[in-house]
Amino acid sequence: MTKYFYITTPIYYPSGKPHMGHAYSSIVADFFARFKRIDGFQVHFLTGTDEHGLKIQRAAEKEGMDTLKFCDTISQTFKNLSKTLNLSNTDFIRTTEKRHLKSVQYLWNELAKNDDIYLSKYSGWYSVSDEAFYNEDEIEENNGKKIAISSKSLVEWVDEESFFFRLSKWEKPLLNFYEKNPQFISPESRKNEVISFVKSGLKDLSVSRKSFSWGIKVPGNKDHVIYVWLDALTNYLSALNYPDKNDKLLNNFWPASLHIIGKDILRFHAIYWPAFLLAAKIKPPLRVYGHGWILSGDEKMSKSKGNILDPIDIIENYGIDALRYYLIKEVSFGNDGNISQERLEDCINSDLANNFGNLCQRVVAFSLKNCDGKIPNKIEFHSDDLKILDKFKNNLNTIREKIDNQDINFYIDFIVNSLFEANKYFNDQEPWKKKDDLIRLNTIVYTTLEIVRKISYLLYPIIPESSVKALKIFNINEKDIDFSSIENNEFLIKDKKINKIDILFKKIEKNND
Repeated sequence: MTKYFYITTPIYYPSGKPHMGHAYSSIVADFFARFKRIDGFQVHFLTGTDEHGLKIQRAAEKEGMDTLKFCDTISQTFKNLSKTLNLSNTDFIRTTEKRHLKSVQYLWNELAKNDDIYLSKYSGWYSVSDEAFYNEDEIEENNGKKIAISSKSLVEWVDEESFFFRLSKWEKPLLNFYEKNPQFISPESRKNEVISFVKSGLKDLSVSRKSFSWGIKVPGNKDHVIYVWLDALTNYLSALNYPDKNDKLLNNFWPASLHIIGKDILRFHAIYWPAFLLAAKIKPPLRVYGHGWILSGDEKMSKSKGNILDPIDIIENYGIDALRYYLIKEVSFGNDGNISQERLEDCINSDLANNFGNLCQRVVAFSLKNCDGKIPNKIEFHSDDLKILDKFKNNLNTIREKIDNQDINFYIDFIVNSLFEANKYFNDQEPWKKKDDLIRLNTIVYTTLEIVRKISYLLYPIIPESSVKALKIFNINEKDIDFSSIENNEFLIKDKKINKIDILFKKIEKNND
């Protein structure tokens, strides 16, 4: 049977330049997508841009541009970022597309048909920056200005006619849903936060605005545009051609396997989104993972704070794989993490250049000189060889379980430890002293080459370009990478020619002044 996996990033608000937070969500999602592909899943990986709302309208006005043309320009920047980050996304959704408009209006009509939407008046605090409504207890005053406590964004008082979604009606059903689906929200701290919020009482949610025009019109009422979050969240369905019940994408990939989001938009994804879906009689996604922020100092990066780190600059200086590896290894997934040039350079030198790159170079050079440049033929495994080789087979299912629980930290630790052990094995076995015992020499070389292959497979979801380069040693192509084959200790074809490869990672010369 075909196994399906549907993963999404947040769709990014194209009101400004992409920053490290965007890169982090996308790289992490790509990591899971690539792993699932090499583990035999058919993967649908979605990213895109959220292009409606007052924030976008004002940003376009500030630039003196037509709003759609403004969105076209900025959305293209995010599309380009996907290529620069080497994402393997299968779709890129824009909320200004016709397929999206059709899905959003259909979902609205379903909610209205089920009596979950009514017309009333909204009076309260609204953050244009967050496109979010805030209660009085979520607001504080700072230098005479009202701001949201959580995001520190300015809020303004809104008083206008609005359609409301009966969110209060879904308080108990949501709590029941969380109880029956304990894996729905991760990590655990985020789940506790959401449940506590819902238990404190849910108020009906304003889901339309009249004071601006840039958005999807409420069906049958041209004076109202649909609230940007109801609009935006529906992208996960519109990318699957909802509501076409005969569409293969929708049937195969919904409910979504995993929404990767930043913790600041957890409430929208873990409360509003499942409530909308339950009200429309649609299954909610299987899991929402709210990761931490990439910090600059002690603060979240944001355009308004002027503390944005440009991922493009880092990629130009160090390469995409270095950035991908650094973000996945050094930011403990689920927690906040700081970017440091010094730590990035340490990662490149220690893990990538010394441990991985050097291992590849050493064993290939030794093989070319002592094994006729071929995979050794006559081998006899000893206990030392099988111990290091069997580690991969013995952990195969554990790795899968950890990935399904988004335990990236286990995965990267396993790779780092395996690299350390592989280098130690090659040093301790001293094949250069075994030239009088060719079977032993061949076995050490074969074992080390197998470990290089296995580790390259594991590294592929993290550093795809470099892993594919390493696998050229064995003439293994990207499409041939199969995670399950890491349990095979004699995968490499004996007597097959091996290839010399270029240096995978150049060491960074550090200034010690």
